[in-house]
Amino acid sequence: MKADDETLKITENTQPTILTTSIACMQPLLERGIRPDVAAGLSLGEYSAHVAAGTMAFTDAVALVRKRGKFMQEAVPVGKGTMAAILGLESEAVIECCKKASTEGIIEPANFNCPGQVVVAGEVKAVEKVVEIAKDMGAKRAMLLPVSAPFHCSMLKPAGERLAVELEKINLKDMQFPVVANVNAEYILDKSKVKDLLIRQVSNSVLFEASIRKMLENGVDTFVEIGPGKVLSGFVRKVSRDVRTLNVEDIESLNNILRELEN
Repeated sequence: MKADDETLKITENTQPTILTTSIACMQPLLERGIRPDVAAGLSLGEYSAHVAAGTMAFTDAVALVRKRGKFMQEAVPVGKGTMAAILGLESEAVIECCKKASTEGIIEPANFNCPGQVVVAGEVKAVEKVVEIAKDMGAKRAMLLPVSAPFHCSMLKPAGERLAVELEKINLKDMQFPVVANVNAEYILDKSKVKDLLIRQVSNSVLFEASIRKMLENGVDTFVEIGPGKVLSGFVRKVSRDVRTLNVEDIESLNNILRELEN
């Protein structure tokens, strides 16, 4: 397969690529004895969290997320659905925007990322209407996102049903530490609950801000983001400035984190 940018942007290729990068970034930490007390991830990142916790084998996770990407892409015809980011409005206000725009079609909150940042997903006309309404309600920014499908909304239920079939083929192991689930922002330590939560995650809102708050309530004071970028670290800082955020995405950031955590 030709590994050019356009090929990597196809979600069934993007998902296993990001998962593999994330786990590769985690390995040097584990080898140095730096182990998490709890893990969480945003959407695809929940699979990395389960690999870290030992819930599922890396090889199973890679195969699974490739199919997940394919199923999510195929669930909605291209051009029928999209997503938009709403910045500067409270979550309740964005939910109200969705209710008002629902006259134009399916529209739902998809990602509650951090205070003042919510992503919505649904049918194109309804998402465009939310952008318009959000601006009228005083949003700092409201913009359509360059995505290939309306992720984390009810339009993707068929993808979840197909994913369920694939999940049944995988044996899960006892978790070494809890993973905070996207769909309910609760600590999960029972492997028997994991498959249902991952199925529901495809078509339900990602409660990432609530997940961060749950970990803060339980005394987590250091967050280490693994994989490309620092977006999640930014979300954590928007929730609390009183915690330490670190990330590993390349050799330089790895060396930085080892100096921080081993001193």
